[in-house]
Amino acid sequence: MVLTAIAPMFWGTTYLVTTELLPPHRPLLAALLRALPAGLLLVAITRVLPHGSWWWRALVLGTLNIGAFNALLFVGAYRLPGGVAATVGAIQPLLVALLSAALLRQRLSLRTVLMALAGIFGVGLLVLRATARLDTWGVLAALGGAIVMAFGVVLSKRWTSPAPLLATTGWQLVAGGLVLLPITFLVEGSLPDFTVRNVAGYAYLAVFGSAVAYALWFRGLRELAPTEVAFMGLLSPVVATTLGWLVLGQRLAPLQILGGVIVLAALLGAQLRRSDQPLPEGVGDGVGAVAELETTGDVVEDVLDRPLRV
Repeated sequence: MVLTAIAPMFWGTTYLVTTELLPPHRPLLAALLRALPAGLLLVAITRVLPHGSWWWRALVLGTLNIGAFNALLFVGAYRLPGGVAATVGAIQPLLVALLSAALLRQRLSLRTVLMALAGIFGVGLLVLRATARLDTWGVLAALGGAIVMAFGVVLSKRWTSPAPLLATTGWQLVAGGLVLLPITFLVEGSLPDFTVRNVAGYAYLAVFGSAVAYALWFRGLRELAPTEVAFMGLLSPVVATTLGWLVLGQRLAPLQILGGVIVLAALLGAQLRRSDQPLPEGVGDGVGAVAELETTGDVVEDVLDRPLRV
């Protein structure tokens, strides 16, 4: 679990690296250079290629987890203040919980919903500012990033591969990078002139923000429930805010500290697996409400899993 938490901590450095080291107005290029070189490196190291259905599964997962997510992440990072982008992205644990109930038939408990809402509220206190200016496309990009990543997380759990972890990580990074390659040059044109700072920023994102972080993230998905892993993503805005305070000298207000505490409490509360177990009969008046909620969740899952008739 601790190793899995390192991944979103690396991702929390993305906002600082983007604003301080990368060239402006190149979100797709940042996403491309973050993914493709890292994926090619991992594939070269492992020398394992997909087999059978994993060719198209790697493409789907790579598009969701890497290509679409990173593109939308960087569009949001460029067009929005970090606080707005992080607050919108904090909806991801709730989305993963809902999708896990629908696609993996996992229970959607009241605790999970409350912790997810607390996480969103905590991130808002931590990073959102009254003076923050909203950009419609930026908000849509941040929301879209949360949605595609939520689907990617759940499908990564549903589709398991016996291949080595680094190999499957490399497949997804390469697939996502190849999806981004033509789009990047069609939208943003030719490559700019890179400075040493730019190269350092891209190298950091490729090695630590992609190869290392995604390997740890997918390792967590093999061992933990998708919702547990998704909640760890709330560490990203905590790290981003902390770096803003330590590196950029940004002021840390009491409300921000309170928000950080709420985020950490929500993250820890979501890991209490025993809360998901059925309660004994007669434990209290709230048992009926919990049982009713779980029954409703089962009905929703059955409806969502039922094939559509054309």
